[in-house]
Amino acid sequence: MKRFLILLLMSWLIPFAIAQNGPAWSPAKSIGMFAYPKHQQNSDQQLKDESECYGSARQNTGIDPQAPPPAGPSAQEQQAAQQYAAQEAKEDVGKGRTLGGAARGAAGGAAIGAIAGDAGKGAAIGATVGGIAGRRRQRMAEYQAQQQAVQQTAQAQQQSQAQAESQHQAATDTFKRAFSACMDARGYSVQ
Repeated sequence: MKRFLILLLMSWLIPFAIAQNGPAWSPAKSIGMFAYPKHQQNSDQQLKDESECYGSARQNTGIDPQAPPPAGPSAQEQQAAQQYAAQEAKEDVGKGRTLGGAARGAAGGAAIGAIAGDAGKGAAIGATVGGIAGRRRQRMAEYQAQQQAVQQTAQAQQQSQAQAESQHQAATDTFKRAFSACMDARGYSVQ
């Protein structure tokens, strides 16, 4: 019996509270706008007008303001893109650097060996040292290319996300202008 009385009392108080304070939800509030009647329209009429203008703006603009903003790439997608870019950079850099270093080292070693009296031995030592130096330069170039590729991929992803957010904001602003124009035509001040 006690539960029944509480439910009965709540069923009487809730509509009274809504009538006093206006509806808890309104289309204008859902899009971050405020509508005030200019001609003493009651809260039921205002809710009806807001709902109709909301529907009209949605139909005329083709924009659903309740749709979530576009999501950027997931962490896994970002990591995969960065790994792909790093691998591509590694393949593009340093082809032949070891051989080039060996050739330069051999030439230098032959010159030094000629001065010392054994050009062949000097060329062999120079080729080995030059090959090691060439490989070291290749690794450094690969590392730098990978870092640059990862950085460029991250920047491209940030730019893409910023552009998507900008487009979503522009669409929301368009919807709000359409909603506001409709409400203004029905005698409301909308901000």
